[in-house]
Amino acid sequence: MNIAAYPTHELTSTTQVAHLPVIPSHWEVRRVKYASNLKSEKIASKGCDLPYIGMENVQSWSGNLLEGGSEVEGLATTFEAGDILFGKLRPYLAKVVKPGFSGICSSEFLVFQSTKDTFGDFLAYALRSSDFISLINGSTYGAKMPRANPDFIANAEIPFPPLPEQRAIAAFLDNKSAKIDQAVRIKEAQIKLLRERRQILIQQAVTRGLNPDAPMKDSGIDWIGEIPLHWHVKRLRHATQISPSRRVDGNMGRNDHVVFLPMEAVGTNGGVRETFICSSKEVSEGFTYFQRGDVIMAKITPCFENGKGAFLEGLLSEYGFGTTELHVLRPKEITGKFLYYFISRSDFRKRGEVFMVGSAGQKRVSTGYLKDQPISVPPINEQKAIVSFLDNAGGKIDKAISIKQEQISKLKEYKTTLINAAVTGKIKVS
Repeated sequence: MNIAAYPTHELTSTTQVAHLPVIPSHWEVRRVKYASNLKSEKIASKGCDLPYIGMENVQSWSGNLLEGGSEVEGLATTFEAGDILFGKLRPYLAKVVKPGFSGICSSEFLVFQSTKDTFGDFLAYALRSSDFISLINGSTYGAKMPRANPDFIANAEIPFPPLPEQRAIAAFLDNKSAKIDQAVRIKEAQIKLLRERRQILIQQAVTRGLNPDAPMKDSGIDWIGEIPLHWHVKRLRHATQISPSRRVDGNMGRNDHVVFLPMEAVGTNGGVRETFICSSKEVSEGFTYFQRGDVIMAKITPCFENGKGAFLEGLLSEYGFGTTELHVLRPKEITGKFLYYFISRSDFRKRGEVFMVGSAGQKRVSTGYLKDQPISVPPINEQKAIVSFLDNAGGKIDKAISIKQEQISKLKEYKTTLINAAVTGKIKVS
């Protein structure tokens, strides 16, 4: 995967365009509006039978459509099969797609129809190239919801080879992209299997223990199943203190520095990123309170479903605060790390999804639900042995996952670089 291995054009020429200093000598620079027609026909989306594409239906940088419904409201822009949709909201996401069907799309998309001198597939690649996205992103306005001006996009300049070469470049990128995407899918499937393996290890360890010859008994809970004969089953309300008061810590009046955890700082593998440190006086009211040794878990969907949670064993301070979308469980008759492993199980999460309350878009797992949930409780020495086993086995799996994720990142980076090099003439394709 080395771009330098590809041949380059022998003859080049300089341009007056700042972001395109050099292009192949037989190429030309055109504005987007001269290579395509900007379509702007709007219709009411309500009651429309045509397929709808929202911003969330387009995968960043890939040019792929994602499955799943999208909330449709207000006016939508019509498009035909072969048109190119360019997301002007947060253009750094590079949401550019060329659907093979007609339909309607969010008004956050600009719809381009290629002209007779422009090959649509080449134009789609050019609009999704990193150089072009960087140019458009540098022009946005609005801090929270940055958008690009349609006129700026239409007047932006792109290098174009002759039509036969456009077709050759598009075919080359189709072939290379398909191979890269397939390699990514294989590695994603491997990551899924590794995560499933991790869940199986956790499930077996926290419900059946580490001794395969231990005599068993029925736990009385269908989704826990059999447990070792000498283990117990307790409700979380008896094994933990749920959502403890923030007033219990004697240090609360001091002006020391504490951790503040927003949801994005909570990982899905038991870790947290302590990116926010502030004065205790700044956050002592209106936030979830926790201290070192507590277990936290997301209560809001989809964060709960994705497994966001952690055992807080290495905080920078003795206590801290977090978003109110976190549940806090303080262990009483159980070790914190064993508790974390138990509630991180996928079957525990899936069961919680059934009991979520609230509106369709903002459902949450209630405190009442957590209080009544059973947990298998082995003796403390076994809990510690199980935690040690899962830390070791899980660490190896997490390392393998991390390697796969790094490989995926490099494949995607290579694909982006290859597309940009091909459509800007940095490498010779035909």
